[in-house]
Formats: sequence, C-alpha cells, structure tokens
Amino acid sequence: MCGIVGYVGHREASQFLIEGLRRREYRGYDSSGVAAIDSGGHMAVTKTKGRIENLVECLAQNPIGGKIGVGHTRWATHGQPSDENAHPHIGGSEVLAIVHNGVIENYQQLKEHLINKGYIFHSATDSEIIGHLISDCLQNASEAEINGIATHSVAGTYAPLVAAVKHAIAQLRGTYGIVVLFRDYPDVLVCARLGSPMVIGVGEGEHFIASDATAMVGHTDKIVYLADHELAVITHDSLQVMHRDQGQIAHAVQTLEQDDSSVSLAGYAHYMLKEIHEQPQSLRNAMRGRLSQDDATAVFGGLNLGTQQLRQIDRIILTACGTSWHAALVGEYVIEELAGIPVEVEYASELRYRNPPLGDKTLVFAITQSGETADTLAALRECKRKGHHTLAICNVVGSTIAQESEGGIYLHAGPEIGVASTKAFTAQCTVLAMLALFFGRQRHVSYGAGRAIIQHLEQLPERVEQALGCDEAVQEIAKKYQHCNNFLYLGRQYNFPTALEGALKLKEISYIHAEGYPAAEMKHGPIALVDEKTPSVFVIPPDFVYEKVMANMEEIKARGGSIIAIVSEGDTEVCKLTDDIIEVPLVDDFLQPIVMSVPLQLLAYHIAVLRDCDVDKPRNLAKSVTVE
Repeated sequence: MCGIVGYVGHREASQFLIEGLRRREYRGYDSSGVAAIDSGGHMAVTKTKGRIENLVECLAQNPIGGKIGVGHTRWATHGQPSDENAHPHIGGSEVLAIVHNGVIENYQQLKEHLINKGYIFHSATDSEIIGHLISDCLQNASEAEINGIATHSVAGTYAPLVAAVKHAIAQLRGTYGIVVLFRDYPDVLVCARLGSPMVIGVGEGEHFIASDATAMVGHTDKIVYLADHELAVITHDSLQVMHRDQGQIAHAVQTLEQDDSSVSLAGYAHYMLKEIHEQPQSLRNAMRGRLSQDDATAVFGGLNLGTQQLRQIDRIILTACGTSWHAALVGEYVIEELAGIPVEVEYASELRYRNPPLGDKTLVFAITQSGETADTLAALRECKRKGHHTLAICNVVGSTIAQESEGGIYLHAGPEIGVASTKAFTAQCTVLAMLALFFGRQRHVSYGAGRAIIQHLEQLPERVEQALGCDEAVQEIAKKYQHCNNFLYLGRQYNFPTALEGALKLKEISYIHAEGYPAAEMKHGPIALVDEKTPSVFVIPPDFVYEKVMANMEEIKARGGSIIAIVSEGDTEVCKLTDDIIEVPLVDDFLQPIVMSVPLQLLAYHIAVLRDCDVDKPRNLAKSVTVE
C-alpha cells in the first residue's frame, strides 16, 4: 500500500527520499510528496498527484534542502487522489509534518473534536488528523508525562515530542505507521507503528526509515524492525526504541541480506518479466537445505513444534488472500493426497470474522508474500487468541506475520517488486508440496515414495526453466487475443487453482475480465458466456481427468468459442480441438500448477504490454495490502 521513507544524517535528505520512494513504487500509489527542514530551520513540503516523476519535476523547480526529511507514496483510502490529499500532512500551525500508512477508524470523531478546538483541515484524509492531534498534544503535554519519559533514558530535549506522540496514538483506533518531522526540533524524527510495518536502517552518522527494507539496499545492511506499540526516537547518531506502555526497550540490529541486483531490473523491461524468469532460481532457494535424501522427507527448522505435537495434528487450516489463497488451494490438494490430513482453505478476510469450530489439534498456516497483509494478520491473531497453533509461510524476513506467528517457513524467493505475484506463488506451491511430504512421511508415505517425491521436486527448477522456453509462442498468441475483453480459464483437480491464478493475473495487469472455473462446472452456468469473442484457456495435462476435460473442450467448440490449451509436451490429441497450443514439460501431478502457471503468467504479461498497461504498477492495486 502506501510507502514511507525518512532520513536524518549528513547528506541531502531529498536524495534518499526520492530514491526510496522510487523503490516504493511497486507497492501501488496515486500521489507522492516529501518534507524537509533546511539549515535555516525552514520546513518545506512538496507533494503532488500522480507519479513520482511529477514530484521530481516540482522539486526541480523548487528544490528542498536539508539533512532531515520524510517522504510518502499514497494509495487512497479516504479522499480521492489529489494534491491536497497527498502526504506529508501539516500538523497545527505548521509545527510538524507527518506521513502515515494505515487506516484510522475513529478519525471522524477525532476530526470533529479538533475542529471544535479550532484546527483547520485541508484534506479529506484520515491521516491529517494525526498531525493535528500530535500538535495539540504537544501543546498540552503535562510536565509529569515529560519528566516520566525523560527518566527512561530518552534525551530530555525530545521527551515532549515522545509524550505528544504517545498521547496521540493512544487515542487512535485502527492501524498506523507514522513518521513525524518537527519544525522546532530539526535534528530528530519520531516514528511509531501498530499493524503497519516500519523498518529503521542504521548507517554511519545517519539513519534511514522505510515501510520495508528494500529502500535500505545499497545504503546499509543493518536494520531494526519496529514491533507493534513501539516508538523510535532517531537522530543522525542515535536510535532509541520505546514501548508505548513500558518505556525504553533494547532493540535488535539485524543484517539485511539483499543487494542492489535484487531490486534492479537487470536488463528486463519490467520487474514482472524479471521475476517470471527468476522462478527456477527462486524454487532452488525455496528447497535449498530442506530435502533429506537419507530420511526421504522435507526438513524445516522453524516450525517450532515438536514431532509429537505435529503427529497429533488432525486438521489444517490454510488462510490467505489473493494469489496466496490460490497457492493454498494447491496445498489443500497435495497435503490431503500425500499426508491424508483434512485441509480447509479460508479467505483470511472471512476467517477473521467467522467463528468456525476448530479443535485443539488444528494447525493454522497463514500464507502471505509480504507478511503484512492486514486480513491475513487479523485472521492469524484471532486464531492465536483462541489458542490454536499458528505458523506462517511468507517471503519477507522480519515481517509482522513472521514475528507474530509461533514459527513457520520462509520462501526465500527474493524481493518481489511487481505487484502481480509470480515467483512467490510458485515458491508457495513448492513449500506446500514439501510440507505435504513432511507430514506424509510422519504418517503413511513410504521411504521409497518419499525418495521419488524428492526426485520430482529436485527436477522442478529445470522443468520451469524449460517451460520459460514457450515465451515466443506465448507472444504470438497474445497478439492474436489482445483485443478480447473476456476470457475463461478452465482446469480440473490440481489445475483448478492454476486456472484461478491465470485469470487473476490477466485481470490484475491487463484490466481484462477473466474468470477461472473447474472445467466441469462450465455447463452449470458459465457456458452461457461462450462466443467467438471470448477465448477459453484450458489447462490440460495428461492426468486421470484428461478425457473429461477434452469433453469440456468439445462443449466450447460446439458453441463457437476459441480455445487456448496449456498442455504437456508430446500431447497430440488436444491440438485437434484447439485454436492455439502451448507446451510445457511433463511433471508429476502435484507439481503441475507450478509448471503450468508459467505460460499463464507470460500470457497475462504480453497482453498487458500490447495493451499499453502499466505492468508493474497496475491501476488501483497495491503490492502489500495493509488495510481491510
């Protein structure tokens, strides 16, 4: 969603702020802005609707100097995209500037209270109230509060600021990640978080702030993750972390294991295309060190549950949103088949408000790329509150869900910058397959069968590499169908989720209406949509329902519909019914969604390019959805 950056140090703040905002573009946004304090103590704010290039042009005409500042990219929740609604927002009589991620649920009541006290609002956002609220608290902080904070080793000079921020955030209901720049304190930034990520980078005589760690790459490899209810007081040479209710606490400095190449385009036209082609390596990374030939099983070091506890599990809940939900569906098929454990897949946005009967032997997995998805986090917390074991499958080390779960499995897929998930999806499917092997070997999967499964998994990156060879064929098919405005995606068994994911990719980046269905469900309604202008994309490997799906294709052809088929190499039957065919390597059934999804990703990509869509930053979408 929205992106935050901040800087205090010895260099011009605007340099890092603009670079950091550009690295935040993938999160999705509609406006951007920066604020800084120059050497004369003047606080300047520049913000504008539209892309960051618009902001850069404004700054070229009216440069902002200073060694301290904040920046923001906004994804609208309250108020339409506009210059006025862009961040940073001014608090009080220009005494501070604030940037905010999240949603304040009680903003209307707070706004009315502040208006009655004489504060004037210039935007329709919920964020502006935070700036005015902190300003009001700054004026009214009691001497006792200030003295109490100063005794917790926060420099006495900044105690009034901390007191004001603490008092303000205590009145907020909702989620927030905030950074505050104070006009009269031009050497310090104060930040706080609740339900919205915040990372601090530690440099030599400088500190960096961002809503995720990719902004730090190339500047520092030492980072501190703030947890919920924590605040940080940051100068160029000091960092003090406090808990909202407990005073100063020790903070852990972690090593950021990324380099510039992981966040660069590396010669590709778009991040999405780069990440599609990174999948063979991301799958190797996901499996590295996790397959034991000796024991014919998968090995996970972070589940944090004993063997006996895991053997007693009699039900698994997989909860997720979007693409991760589709990966969970794949996981349902493979875990039930290999391990024989009943699995239910729940939309996190629904699970958080449901009250399903979950037994004490139920294990809950939250699946997420970012580790910050608000609905998934809320579902995880609700399950934890009820006493269930909660584990995470996520990609971002140090993310909120990774911290709050009892344990879990990192994908190690590397940064995924394109909004439409590709390599995270295939890595999730791979981890779920290994998890199925792990549980299966604890139950009834034999040693020999376990070794065979490992062999299939170890061959997977090479098979995906081969599947990427269909790129040119997919480009030609994309040219043929680029003007169609409706698509149907059809598959069965393991490839029903593949069809759903293929349709989602096309919707996300091409803005084409697309629906995924189990192929057999076509005749129960969706077949009414079939005509010569609505292509049907079939995912049809040679599995035990192959002939059934062929019959479904006959139904489409009988009604004049065009058919694009994703098939396993060597298939000579399907081509008799199709208009276009894309071949991928043959793999075992439980790995088909991974290999079959590659041409679907490429098809969505090439159609989006031909339709002149913004592939990496599709309209209305955000990479990390941190609001409900």
